[in-house]
Amino acid sequence: MRFLALLSFFALTASLCAQQPPYDVFPAAAPPYYRVRYEASTQPGELVYPVNYTVWVPPGVKSLRGVIVHQHGCGEGSCKSGLTGAFDLHWQAVAKKHDCALLAPSYEQPDKADCQMWCDPRNGSDAAFQKALADLGAKSGHPELAKVPWALWGHSGGGHWAGGMTLLHPERVAAACLRSGVPLLEANPARATIKSYTLPEAVVTVPIMCNLGTKEGVTVKDGRFSGAWAANETFFNAVRAKGGLIGVSVDPFTSHECGNQRYFTIRWFDACLTARLPEKSGGSLKPMPTKNAWLAPLLGSEAVPAAQFAGEKDKSVWLPNESVAKAWVAYVKDTAVPDTTPPPAPTNLQVKGNEITWKAEADLESGMAHFIIVRDDKEIGTVPEQPKNPFGRPIFQGLQYSDTPSNPLVEMRFTDKQPEVGKKHQYRVIAVNTAGLKSE
Repeated sequence: MRFLALLSFFALTASLCAQQPPYDVFPAAAPPYYRVRYEASTQPGELVYPVNYTVWVPPGVKSLRGVIVHQHGCGEGSCKSGLTGAFDLHWQAVAKKHDCALLAPSYEQPDKADCQMWCDPRNGSDAAFQKALADLGAKSGHPELAKVPWALWGHSGGGHWAGGMTLLHPERVAAACLRSGVPLLEANPARATIKSYTLPEAVVTVPIMCNLGTKEGVTVKDGRFSGAWAANETFFNAVRAKGGLIGVSVDPFTSHECGNQRYFTIRWFDACLTARLPEKSGGSLKPMPTKNAWLAPLLGSEAVPAAQFAGEKDKSVWLPNESVAKAWVAYVKDTAVPDTTPPPAPTNLQVKGNEITWKAEADLESGMAHFIIVRDDKEIGTVPEQPKNPFGRPIFQGLQYSDTPSNPLVEMRFTDKQPEVGKKHQYRVIAVNTAGLKSE
């Protein structure tokens, strides 16, 4: 019987590899980007899909203190969207602030193949991920990448993966945000291919945010994703009952798409990384402080300091501090998380003929919406010409379903089609964040 099972496993693996779609539209990975790719394994218990990992290392960082992992969801489209995750300027902003690398996997899952073969880390993706950290550390000249703490964000099956990694390695996880997917804690006969987890005691030390759309079973009770809320509620209650530092943030507009979650989630990660990362690379994670915590009722819309909360604390949404709590209140109301600080000004403006290029970093609070091009004190265009985003606020890089930039990547480049011949022009570029605030 065991021999037959192995034959079946190898046949399945060979079939999946034969069906592998072309994941060949790779953004270039020249420094500060680095990439490794592994072929599918035919060994039982190892990863049955090819996978590549791309990492961005903040230029000039001497020693990394952590790595932020941006994990796509299930399905061929979402898997391909992972190819651009490390190039996201908004996520790079929070990574740079904390001397962290930004890593995005892309599992080459064939169409309609079993997502569990990668989003359950026990099926080989845990080992592949840790191997990638070591290999990328060697390629980038940052061997500490193999040992630094992890901040995990995942969408759908990626949320299942990020949550599973948190349960398997709570001592390594600085914080985890699970968008629309959580680990299964009880066996479900109807979904026998999904293995359940046991909650480790150390999970209570890890700040966790469960994030989902209201149309995933909160207010809309039917449809493809309507079961997401029940799974999130079960996971939340189990962790919170143990005293876990776990919250829930519900997007009031979306279903399974990521919407405007990043404008709350990145601030939440910022607070958690500020509190937990060691001062120097190689140190241990610090305990998450709780004295400034705020609490809110589950599925509520108001938060108060923990000492003033009158409800059942073991069923309350846990938020790390007042600033995050106020952002949470705005997010669950209408996702319009406020911002009063302008974005960084663009740099390295260059003009060659009638072509203008520049560099810019995103605003940590509100990302980057577009750029205004000014010639001789007169606005002559914007980049992109018409910012679009089908899932939320229009942003410079566009947005795919699993919260990653559009592919191919948008360039910081503008062609002046009407310069005056023989006249010397003066150009300026102004950055505009998604709150509408302009840079210098």
